Amino acid sequence: MRLLPLVLLLTLATATPVFAVQPDEVLSDQQLEARARDLSRELRCMVCQNQSIDDSDAPLARDLRILVRERLKAGDNDRQILDFLTARYGEFVLLKPRFSLQTALLWLLPAAVVLIGAFGLIVLVRRQRKTGETDVALTSAERARLGKLVNSPNE
Repeated sequence: MRLLPLVLLLTLATATPVFAVQPDEVLSDQQLEARARDLSRELRCMVCQNQSIDDSDAPLARDLRILVRERLKAGDNDRQILDFLTARYGEFVLLKPRFSLQTALLWLLPAAVVLIGAFGLIVLVRRQRKTGETDVALTSAERARLGKLVNSPNE
């Protein structure tokens, strides 16, 4: 029983992420392969939509990985490959879309929501402070009634 936590810890420590890249896709040139892997992490699998093509087992992701490697072997730089795939599949193929007129709302909306929320909190705090300062004094009749309610035994 004492060894079970140790075995689990060692299992988790030796676990490595599994990538979908097949051995027949790997380039012999290590620098080109490293560039291909970096590019594959930036590209969205059009089938899975929430994974990079580096992580996806979908046939389309495999085709895109092979296409990236072919373009690298042909001498394209990273920007040219991304531009080629963006022209072919649209901005959606990029996991981190570029800032442009079409994606401005995507990039600016979170900041706008935070600013609107901060403004709303400031207004709320100021309103609460104002209402706290304008307490109305009780009349003598109200004080007498309050005294009766507080002092009366209701048990």
